[in-house]
Amino acid sequence: MAWSHWTETIYQIQACPVLKQDGNSCEGNRARNGAAMRPLDICGRDGKPMLRQGDTGDWIGTFEGHKGAVWGVALNPQATKAATGAADFNAKVWDAVSGEVLHSFQHKHIVKSINFSADSQLFVTGSNEKVIRVFDLNKPEAEPTMFNGHTSGIRHVMFFRDGTRLVSCADDKTLRVWDCSSQEEIHKLEFSAIPSSLEVSQDGTVITVTHGNIVSFWDALSLEKIREFTVPTQVNSASLHPDKTIFVCGGEDLKMYKFDYTTGTERESFKGHFGPVHCVRFSPDGELYASGSEDGTLRLWQTTVGKTYGLWKCVEGASVVTEPLAPPKQEVPAN
Repeated sequence: MAWSHWTETIYQIQACPVLKQDGNSCEGNRARNGAAMRPLDICGRDGKPMLRQGDTGDWIGTFEGHKGAVWGVALNPQATKAATGAADFNAKVWDAVSGEVLHSFQHKHIVKSINFSADSQLFVTGSNEKVIRVFDLNKPEAEPTMFNGHTSGIRHVMFFRDGTRLVSCADDKTLRVWDCSSQEEIHKLEFSAIPSSLEVSQDGTVITVTHGNIVSFWDALSLEKIREFTVPTQVNSASLHPDKTIFVCGGEDLKMYKFDYTTGTERESFKGHFGPVHCVRFSPDGELYASGSEDGTLRLWQTTVGKTYGLWKCVEGASVVTEPLAPPKQEVPAN
């Protein structure tokens, strides 16, 4: 399944669980098939981030107000607020229901990454200023807490460990962990290539990093390497399945790859995009994964091909496909 984002490059996507529907009938409609209904927050070069329904592609709304490419998006855990960071040197917090701007935070350079704390009280930004800022959304006029240490532009930053830590990666080829109370750097990893993506697993125990043509996995507590695997292309993004059995990744060769997390064996690879893949993410329930590309489309792929979910309808009595077949895709208009 794929839809266009106004033919502009897609830089980042995020899915958030907001409602679980009951029932599992193959003959039921979308409200009865057991799909976890969630919005997808999508950003791109056109400067108009949008919300779409994660299982159908239905347009929910567009956030209008930025004057440059939007590099980062985030939804709070309750899916009541959205956040964006852009090339106009601004980070904005939006009401995800009404689409109204709640707060706007001026920076001195491009804002590449934003994230909410688990309780939605704090908001963190990373920018090309090489500085991490944490804002208290209850006191938006107050000066932010600053974290300094990176020597190049920051690519990704997020809260983890129940909001007591921040983890960031930057063009200085490092990943750093910060103590939120002391504002001190407490861990640093160095890579031979710029880390292009960063993900913390849903249970908070594993950090996934892509760098060069390598996907590596790190213990979130000790920051010791768990394992790493070399993939057939320069990889831009990877995502670990919630049950930690597989991971998916995409990069410069336009393909989506699925690998066994334990052995690193390639299970499947799919063609579909017509440009490099910039971001991939599993849905919170692990039933789908999304990929955003230079070609201006975002595509949804079934983790288990042939299973009823969202717009995918199974045939009663048919067995679930386990062979590596390309997931079926449907085109959804962008309007």
